[in-house]
Amino acid sequence: MKKQFNLVFDQASDDKNKKLGIGIDLGTTNLLIYVQGHGIIFNEPSVVAFDVETGEVIAGGQDAYSMIGKTHSHIKVCRPLREGVISDMEAAKALLKYCFTRVNNIKNIQNALCLICCPSEVTQIEREAMKQLAVEMGINDVFIEEEIKAGAIGSGNDIYNSKAVMVCDIGGGTTDVGVLALGDVVLSQSIRIAGNYIDNEIIKYVHKNHNLVIGPMTAEKVKKELITLYADDDRTMRVCGRDLMKGVPSSTEVNSQEIRMVVLPVMAEIVSVIRNVLEITPPELSADLVDAGIICDGGGSQIPGLKEFLEEAVSLPVEICAQPLTAVVEGTKVLLKNRGYYLINPVD
Repeated sequence: MKKQFNLVFDQASDDKNKKLGIGIDLGTTNLLIYVQGHGIIFNEPSVVAFDVETGEVIAGGQDAYSMIGKTHSHIKVCRPLREGVISDMEAAKALLKYCFTRVNNIKNIQNALCLICCPSEVTQIEREAMKQLAVEMGINDVFIEEEIKAGAIGSGNDIYNSKAVMVCDIGGGTTDVGVLALGDVVLSQSIRIAGNYIDNEIIKYVHKNHNLVIGPMTAEKVKKELITLYADDDRTMRVCGRDLMKGVPSSTEVNSQEIRMVVLPVMAEIVSVIRNVLEITPPELSADLVDAGIICDGGGSQIPGLKEFLEEAVSLPVEICAQPLTAVVEGTKVLLKNRGYYLINPVD
């Protein structure tokens, strides 16, 4: 049974600055929600399923993810985010509402402060869409922060001094690279090439080289099982799908070196972005990075061999975050606290 939470405000308090802090990592692949006093209450895929006739939400998160590619005409499965931004506002709102049903009896949600993390190069229109999402949820006090800022904090780095910190966040929809100092982002760049892009490349590769049509869930399994940047890695995996020539269910063997050849061009694009950021980094901050190097977070940072690959490519030390999947939402704790808001009388 999923855990329920009871969030209660101190009605006797006259301090208007005391608010319920909510941190949201609105990722393309996974949605994470942090509530002050209760930790991370939701960490599941950013997927929602609807009943086509009634429009009601049938499932969200992992339950909806398991339906991808397997639905009939009465069920519609949606990914509300594409490449790091909201592509379907109604579906995003429905997913968040579904998530908050996990929290029992949230009183006065209008008196909450909501922090939403986004990629560094989203447009102002896209930022306003994210704010509007929280407003439609009934939360009037909402602000946006960049994922690399929250990720740097969540990785255990102090960004509030003058020493530079460089972060490479390889997520599902985007890869963000930035340099931070004195509590904010000095410069950053973002590309919409990341985990989901790799999935699509795997689908294309298996289609072209093995005459097998596979779906996105199968491609993601292949990525998780076989992806590597080590030249001597030699794992194999049985992959099932539909034979392109015969039109019947079939299977084939795929090995890790094939997937390595698929992922190398993607890594080349990421290295190019890192180099671009390094080229425009001010000299004093560049001096800090000689020893501090680069911190990598996000799901893509778990690729075997990434550390060695990047160190060779950019000639800087590379550190992989200890908790790469939750670093961004962990960072929202500090960012919320620094805004001067906190949870009143949390109830377990």
